[in-house]
Amino acid sequence: MISVYFDGLCEPKNPGGVATFGFVVMEGERKVHEGRGLAATPYDPAATNNLAEYTGMIKALEWLIEQGKNSVPILIRGDSQLVINQATGAWKVKSPSIAPLNARVRELFFKFKSLKFEWVPREQNRDADALTNLAYAEYRASLDRPG
Repeated sequence: MISVYFDGLCEPKNPGGVATFGFVVMEGERKVHEGRGLAATPYDPAATNNLAEYTGMIKALEWLIEQGKNSVPILIRGDSQLVINQATGAWKVKSPSIAPLNARVRELFFKFKSLKFEWVPREQNRDADALTNLAYAEYRASLDRPG
């Protein structure tokens, strides 16, 4: 079984800050991949926590497909109840800016043999959370570099 943990943040303000994402892919107890980065143009009014969370999930799903891991059971875990419940269809998507991201998740969903979503408390999502914070720190540090 492959487990994926995803997270996102938008700092120093939400909306309109710097939206970053992170994800971790585990095969059993072994970390096989991690990813992080910007989820939107920094300080764009469309940059939000939810956009960042969705981006983390999408990037993880895309990576799994690229690696040919879509034929094995996948468990997607995140600490955003909104994103998990919208991805499963339990909650409606009301935000026009989030609708295309939710549509992308649903599109990717059908490329997997077995894909399940599970909400987890923040404490169980530490690695993905740390990657979102690292992506934010890297962005901030890039502003301080000359040239």
